[in-house]
Amino acid sequence: MFSLPADIADLAYYNKDVMYGILMKTAAQTLLTIAADKKHLGAQVGVTFVLHTWGSAMTHHPHVHGIVPGGGLSLNGEKWVSCKSGFFLPVRVLSRLFRRLYIEGLREAYEHHQLMFFGECRSIEDTEPFTQWLNRHQKMEWVVYAKRPFAGPEAVLNYLARYTHRVAIANSRLVSMDKRSVSFRWKNYRVKEQCRQRIMQLSHDEFIRRFLLHVLPSGFHRIRHYGLVANAGRKRNLKQARLLLHVGEPEPSEQTEGEAKTEDYADTFICPKCHAPMVIIELLIGINYPRAPPDKLINPA
Repeated sequence: MFSLPADIADLAYYNKDVMYGILMKTAAQTLLTIAADKKHLGAQVGVTFVLHTWGSAMTHHPHVHGIVPGGGLSLNGEKWVSCKSGFFLPVRVLSRLFRRLYIEGLREAYEHHQLMFFGECRSIEDTEPFTQWLNRHQKMEWVVYAKRPFAGPEAVLNYLARYTHRVAIANSRLVSMDKRSVSFRWKNYRVKEQCRQRIMQLSHDEFIRRFLLHVLPSGFHRIRHYGLVANAGRKRNLKQARLLLHVGEPEPSEQTEGEAKTEDYADTFICPKCHAPMVIIELLIGINYPRAPPDKLINPA
């Protein structure tokens, strides 16, 4: 997991498209660079990132969750390089490189006038205070967290199912609601694990405000693939990885009834709402009536 410091997250709220994009790009670049270094792994790895912008209390906390295989293709692509048991890459090294790359990306965005400053962030709008602000964050420790390897493919699928299409709060966390407030469960990660579960009560306005903090810009892709699983070379890379790991090609899944029906109507339109095939019953051709002459002749001169 790669996360942004609180002050930078405040600026990111006003520049979601730019700064969330830098977050995902630099996190991927960090992983790919350190993994390719022969001092650490010396391999080409792949990663799938999912952007989350909330904490347990629905406050603004931009971070990306990544899932990475326990190894990768050698730099020449001729063998599979596995990481050490229980260890992938050094977190401190990842953190330092991530911090440097993100600050460089942020400085470049500022120089190209891509950032907007509102509220408390207006105090760093000018060049000198913005540079000082960046230099201060360059001396701080940035959070990068790595979990132990999963138990197997099923655990990976369960993880992806939980995280890929989550929203700021699930219905299961809602406790009660009345005319004045909404109550929900949250975890306070600053205390011991046994005492983390808490109940928070917010007014309706504050609950809706916190929920809307996490609406992403239109067209923003919160799930992205890099390295071996990037769209450009995914099929080729996965084929080579299966060959080196002596794993067979996955069997094609059986076609569902809905998919079969869609294929039968391959030449028709698909409904954007229910995704069912739309069958053309009749074409209505418009009649072109002759236009009436203009009321007055207009002199081109």
